[in-house]
Amino acid sequence: MAATAAGSRANPPSPIAEGGFPLAGTSEHPDPGTHAYRQDLADVALAGRVVASHYAEPLIRKILSAAPFLAAADDQAEMFGTLNPGDELRMLDNSRGWAWGYGPDGRVGYVRSAALTA
Repeated sequence: MAATAAGSRANPPSPIAEGGFPLAGTSEHPDPGTHAYRQDLADVALAGRVVASHYAEPLIRKILSAAPFLAAADDQAEMFGTLNPGDELRMLDNSRGWAWGYGPDGRVGYVRSAALTA
């Protein structure tokens, strides 16, 4: 019994800082079509609702030339529509030639990085 008590004291539950987020209970993920989250990255606005390795605040990027807005970083993925010159993408990730974020209608998807300007 002494070993158990000592083990409990050695590994007490982590305190939750004021304003922190407890990782307990069941997950009720929001709609991934309109809420940007993946296992590796999520919109900072979703902190406390989804668990991700990293969180980011969206950056506004303009579309330079018409480009397909896709469900995945793959030219063969389902196309949600076309982003037109001047449209805004609220971008959370830009890697491997693809930008991921919220399109003008709030839908989450991918567009080729070459279609964007800062």
